[in-house]
Amino acid sequence: MINHAYIIPFLPLAAFAVNIFFGKKLKGVSAYIGIAAVSAAFLMSLSIFFAFLGGAQRFEVNPEWLNLGAVKFGMGFLVDGMTSVMLIVVTLVSLLVQIYSIGYMHGDPRYPRYYAYLGLFTFSMLLLVIANNFAMMFVSWELVGVSSYLLIGFWFEKKIGFRCGQESFHYK
Repeated sequence: MINHAYIIPFLPLAAFAVNIFFGKKLKGVSAYIGIAAVSAAFLMSLSIFFAFLGGAQRFEVNPEWLNLGAVKFGMGFLVDGMTSVMLIVVTLVSLLVQIYSIGYMHGDPRYPRYYAYLGLFTFSMLLLVIANNFAMMFVSWELVGVSSYLLIGFWFEKKIGFRCGQESFHYK
């Protein structure tokens, strides 16, 4: 199971893709697509955690992504004991947020888009957790920033929502 831990971030990414492209047709089902994806990711994270409790060894894969002569960039994943704990934390918190959001977002016309953004945010956080190098961490950290901006400024038509979205990019 540990060898397939890289699948965990791609489950919420798949929910993001389904909700962003087919969300208007699916309407209220989009929440359950996101919840199902994060639930599956949570269950996989739990199985990886228990595998480490049972004595499993760390797993790392680092395929070469870009080769510029002497400089090589990998886009790899590392799964060890600490990673397994953080996978549980991120998937559990995301699952609870998505369940809570069913009632909170009820009746909003952009309900599917909200769940798409939650899927993107969860993907970004999970990618950050399993990244094994600074290039991968940088890419995932920037994705966390973009998805945070999308969620913070979700109600952009309201002045406060627009301003809060902009403020999320200002550093003080």
